[in-house]
Amino acid sequence: MILLASPGQGAQTPGFLQPWLEIPGVADRLAWWSAVTGLDLVRYGTVADAEEIRDTAVAQPLLVAAALAACEVLYEDGQAGPDAVAGHSVGELAAAAIAGVLTPEAALVLVRERGRAMAEAAAVTETGMTAVLGGDPDEVLASIDKHGLTPANVNGAGQIVAAGTTERLARFAEEPPPKARLRPLSVAGAFHTEHMEPAVDTLRRLAPGAPVAAPRTRLLQNRDGAVVEDGREFVARLVDQVSAPVRWDSCMTTMRDLGVTAIIELPPAGTLTGLARRELRGVELLALKTPEDLDKARELIKAHTS
Repeated sequence: MILLASPGQGAQTPGFLQPWLEIPGVADRLAWWSAVTGLDLVRYGTVADAEEIRDTAVAQPLLVAAALAACEVLYEDGQAGPDAVAGHSVGELAAAAIAGVLTPEAALVLVRERGRAMAEAAAVTETGMTAVLGGDPDEVLASIDKHGLTPANVNGAGQIVAAGTTERLARFAEEPPPKARLRPLSVAGAFHTEHMEPAVDTLRRLAPGAPVAAPRTRLLQNRDGAVVEDGREFVARLVDQVSAPVRWDSCMTTMRDLGVTAIIELPPAGTLTGLARRELRGVELLALKTPEDLDKARELIKAHTS
């Protein structure tokens, strides 16, 4: 059983889209999606620097467009779609489009508004996110709570992300949990916390008008790792998730329970396969970083599609 995974914000790196533009049709597709999002996705994915693509309103549409473009290339030979799909945070919008719940254009409209609304919410208070690597999970969660922060991402494999005001994150850094390492993340706000409630309100007004269909494959959701069979329910969950913690650990538990035997992470790939490598022993993994990885990915699909 093969699962496609779409990464979340923070996975982007300068120039990561450049090699994909050499594939016929990709530049045209991105030009069309640039019109949908109101962003020059080709420029942002090729020549923009790290600070430009750190901007939430830019990073989120760029990530979703990159994942969708790579998925279209991966399956252009008429292969059957994946057995399951999951996205981390904003990657859920790419997952929804791959599963057929949303059209690519609908997903990009929603991510455009999501990115803008979350950027506006982040500008109200100076906030951020810090990855906590290692340590005892209970002690880590207790320390996060002690400092008035939120465990915004519970990623499994010994990684929890704390989020909140920069002042509280600074105090947290001065008194880290025992045996844990802290790594500030390159994001512009405390996503998946109460600070994002204004963005949730924006999306709740917009989402009911989006065209939605039933998923055509198993579609995992970040709240609890559940396989959601109703498209409208998935979109509602996706909206609420903006201010609620991402439980990627639960998603990986579901992957194990479903019997997933291979995972392909869409570009900009590496983060989610890294987590799976430590958590899902025996599952074959591929980070689809450049077109050079396509042949290996297609071989994996042929070997593992149920």
